[in-house]
Amino acid sequence: MSADCVSSRGNPMHRHFEKHYVDRISWLRAAVLGANDGLVSTASLVVGVASAQAERGDVLIAGLAGIVAGSMSMAAGEYVSVSSQSDSEKADLAREAQELEQDFEHERAELAGIYEKRGLEPALAVQVADQLMEHDALGAHARDELGLTEQHSARPFEAAFASALSFALGAAMPLGVAWLGPWDHMLPMVIGFSLLFLALLGGLAARMGGARLGTSIMRVTTWGAMAMAATAAVGSLFGIAA
Repeated sequence: MSADCVSSRGNPMHRHFEKHYVDRISWLRAAVLGANDGLVSTASLVVGVASAQAERGDVLIAGLAGIVAGSMSMAAGEYVSVSSQSDSEKADLAREAQELEQDFEHERAELAGIYEKRGLEPALAVQVADQLMEHDALGAHARDELGLTEQHSARPFEAAFASALSFALGAAMPLGVAWLGPWDHMLPMVIGFSLLFLALLGGLAARMGGARLGTSIMRVTTWGAMAMAATAAVGSLFGIAA
């Protein structure tokens, strides 16, 4: 049971409400990945171009182009990936519906066997299978045989939009620092603020997902620092002498 569970007592029934972290996975994954990628890639791009002795305008144009390209790439990639998952789910459901139509008794026994393996007595497992299949045979098999539920079903457009939007929001942070900050101190400011933003993002993800705060923050800031260091080295190596 999650630490977030909230319960209330009423008369005559005791009502119990729970909030689970797994309920957030469908959108949390796309949002966190998008924001993290947007922040790290744009910050690294800005740092790399600036390290090559480019002018502020060139840095901003490169960063803006990176936001547009990255957002579209994230949306397209997430849409294709989740669409493939959705197609597989639909194919499994169609095959299961056909099997129910062709051999209902076998599917009934199969579902009862699943419940029996989970700990029910054989007679009770058969009774549960009968009642659930009478109510919604395909839904029962989708949930308990295939592991498919409406709550966790693949949603390509939702995932694509969340990825593109979160990427753009994450990318806007370092680009905003490069635009508004003093040019003479732009590099350390972008690096410093980007690491701070990454730490906040890692902390938010840990808080919402129920993970360890320190581990999540260390993970995202370490990889972000490595990415910026690598692009700074490339920019310095191929940069134009001042």
